[in-house]
Amino acid sequence: MDVLTKSQRSKCMSSIKSKNSNIERILTKALKKKGLQFKKNYSKIIGKPDIAFPKEKIAVFCDSEFWHGYKWAKKKKEIKSNKRFWHAKIERNIKRDKQVNRKLKNQGWLVIRFWGQKIGKNSGECVKMIDTAVKKRKNLHNI
Repeated sequence: MDVLTKSQRSKCMSSIKSKNSNIERILTKALKKKGLQFKKNYSKIIGKPDIAFPKEKIAVFCDSEFWHGYKWAKKKKEIKSNKRFWHAKIERNIKRDKQVNRKLKNQGWLVIRFWGQKIGKNSGECVKMIDTAVKKRKNLHNI
């Protein structure tokens, strides 16, 4: 494994974007192919979901494993440099995700979160879950 210098790591981390990530592009492309219409990076609700179905009140988040703390209890032990910073950062993200989920659910939204690896390995299953949720919500709300 290559060890990056502080400036190399900084450059690498600053190039990571919050919108239109690879996992988001994979999922939106598959949803479009299915014929589903949605809003991207929907800023009218808390959490600004990557994908939203406002009429059906469905918020979809595409969570990368590192930033959102996938298997965090195990993974946090693997961080070797700047531990205090990264532990605090990722734990804030985990806490914020839980708060967003709770607030959206209290407002009647269905929250769906996918880990990036699931989207990458099986976007079809993700699309099927979303499509089923959209159909149920349309029937529920008679949209």
